[in-house]
Amino acid sequence: MSGAQPADTLPRALLVAGPTASGKSALALALAERIGGVVINADSMQVYRELHVMTARPSAAEEARAPHALYGVRAAAEAGTVAWWRDTALAEMADARAAGRVPILCGGTGMYFASLTQGLATIPAVPSAIRDEARARLAMEGPAALHAALAALDPETAATLRPTDSQRIARAYEVVRGTGQGLRAWLGAGGTGAAPWRFAAILLDPPRDTLRAAIATRWQGMLSANAIEEVAALGALGLDPALPAMRAHGVPELLAHRDGRMTLEAASARAILNTGQYTKRQATWFRHHALAEAPWLWRYTSRYDEETQESESLYEYCAAFLESPR
Repeated sequence: MSGAQPADTLPRALLVAGPTASGKSALALALAERIGGVVINADSMQVYRELHVMTARPSAAEEARAPHALYGVRAAAEAGTVAWWRDTALAEMADARAAGRVPILCGGTGMYFASLTQGLATIPAVPSAIRDEARARLAMEGPAALHAALAALDPETAATLRPTDSQRIARAYEVVRGTGQGLRAWLGAGGTGAAPWRFAAILLDPPRDTLRAAIATRWQGMLSANAIEEVAALGALGLDPALPAMRAHGVPELLAHRDGRMTLEAASARAILNTGQYTKRQATWFRHHALAEAPWLWRYTSRYDEETQESESLYEYCAAFLESPR
């Protein structure tokens, strides 16, 4: 980008990324304590205040050990966007720097990281009537039918989306209907550019069997921590089932259990399976998209364990990045 600030003069930030249940939060917290950082949420579900247990947000005790930001800051009734997150995260990063702390962005949402490392397309506002149309069609016809409608209007974008990915399909449909140009075309037209920071990316990439076991263990922990009651309270709000918070991992299954449509055993099995399948997509995204433009990339291939030699190497890596000549 013309006139961009030289990379060696940019402020520094760490990215701790990886699939669900890979140990990101524990590692980010340990890093924050050791290097004087602020843990900034980069997970699209952990922004919702009604979902504490179900999204495995940091506990009050963990938040007391180091500053945390952007956790539980939106109502479930208000769908978060990548553009909102990017603007808010950049403000939190600036505050951390002003306080003499290192921003540590931690999460599993690849599009959030990509909005910083690669930039975000500038798309004109979509009229509210078009947004309502997209949501109404999604509710009445289902994601597959809306995907077919999108393919007729914007085949390039439709080809990149799974027919079951309801929120992204609705977003792509409203963009092409509201602007006359497809989402992929807008993405290729430039936009914000990369954030004016230099990033070191730490990608947790545990073996599949390790991750599957961690997902199952986490699910049982959620149930013990009153996940059923939390989901019941969310369901009592009467929100649109298409909202992101209503589709968080395990929420549809526990709502089905609450309504008597599924046993707890069946709900648990499905939630664990669906989460495991999602982590495969996360891993693919991180390897090939979200962190492709990061200046450095450390692949940390085991779940976080403060006793391992690898963790000490990781601290040394972060220190070298933060202390290298600017």
